Amino acid sequence: MKDEQFHFIGVCGTAMGSVAAAMAEQGYRVTGSDQAAYPPISDFLEEKGIKIFEGYRAENIPAEATTVVIGNAISRGNEEAEAVLDRRLRYQSLPEVLKEYFLRGHRNLVVSGTHGKTTTASILAWIFESSGKNPSFMIGGIPRNFGQGARFTDSEFVVMEGDEYDTAFFDKRSKFLHYLPEVVIINNIEFDHADIFDSLDQIKLTFERQLRVVPRNGLALVNGDDQNCLDVSKDAHCAIKSVGFSDSCDLKITNVSYEGSKSCFQLDGDGYEIPMVGEFNIRNAAMALSVAKFAGLSVEEAQRGLATFSGIARRQEECGEVRGVVVVDDFAHHPTAISQAIQGLRQRYEGHRLWVLFEPRSNTSRRNIFQQDLADALSHADLVVLPSIPDPEKFAEDERLDPKKLVNDIKATGTEAWYLGEVDEIVAHVTERAVEGDVIVVLSNGGFGGIHQKLLAAL
Repeated sequence: MKDEQFHFIGVCGTAMGSVAAAMAEQGYRVTGSDQAAYPPISDFLEEKGIKIFEGYRAENIPAEATTVVIGNAISRGNEEAEAVLDRRLRYQSLPEVLKEYFLRGHRNLVVSGTHGKTTTASILAWIFESSGKNPSFMIGGIPRNFGQGARFTDSEFVVMEGDEYDTAFFDKRSKFLHYLPEVVIINNIEFDHADIFDSLDQIKLTFERQLRVVPRNGLALVNGDDQNCLDVSKDAHCAIKSVGFSDSCDLKITNVSYEGSKSCFQLDGDGYEIPMVGEFNIRNAAMALSVAKFAGLSVEEAQRGLATFSGIARRQEECGEVRGVVVVDDFAHHPTAISQAIQGLRQRYEGHRLWVLFEPRSNTSRRNIFQQDLADALSHADLVVLPSIPDPEKFAEDERLDPKKLVNDIKATGTEAWYLGEVDEIVAHVTERAVEGDVIVVLSNGGFGGIHQKLLAAL
């Protein structure tokens, strides 16, 4: 057992729990606390020998704790966080712990961008895994090939999903600035996270800062079809390669074709296939393939890994089919991601009528910043249903998304749309009107009141 003892405040978060468990496996003494300490994460942590305290109380912090790890969801006023400050204890954010205990000295492959981070990081991790590299990874979703979002091995390679969101209440820098990258992917850059960024220029600045810490012998792969990505990379000190469909790209995607739920394409002259559809997934795959090539994997290894990739939970995931009606779960909540999701579903379910049930749940989508953009994106569906906004009181009325206006704007484009406040009302409405061959896609970054299983049961 090592001398250091760590206490994690907010330990039941997916990333916090994974790191706490990894530290326990390395021989550190670990405790943790959380407001919602329930299975399966609480059972998982206790199996690792981690004592979990339910609720936040100053006395939860062991007297012998050498470091307290304060989660991103913890804010001033939290009793344990206040006790840490009062007692002048050593505290760190989760990204700082990752940097010092898991990333230093490794070949860190960081996937960033407004959209596609989870998919790209999952593809990349699987290509390395299927090639026998046994990579460590930290991903903000559950890759089906692995069945878990994080693990830490003795491999030299670490695949990190690099989030531009802030690090902790005491560190407002983006998380990805802590990740000691050898390689950075920037999939795309758009305005998002309106709760912490005031403008697109602020977001571009944080991506510029990320590239400032890529070493001279590293590499940045940027979306060559996205001017914002080209802007932030123009003064970088590391090697830059652009990836995309444009003739000006260093690594060009060509010869795209779709066969059912499979996409085929060429990258830099080599042919690949992936069991996913949509131009955005091809771009995600191309980014991962470019990293694999830089790291020394062969084309054959990359081809094999990509062809056997199984996707990610909650990304165009079929939940079930009843009476010829398919229910699909997807995580999209930004207008661009919604448009891309609908485009991909159109290719996958060609000729089928497409319902979209969209829950505005993120801090940005509940604001009216994207009022018109959401209407434009959702109008590509055949039928759209919107619920009431969760916790609307958190936003001033003049800043809040107006779902009724959104529905009217969608209807003005010729797409059928309804505003229905409650989940049970939505389920009754949709199941009454759904017919054989329909595809119902649920878009949310939350649970949407269990609507997926309620729809299947009602059907």
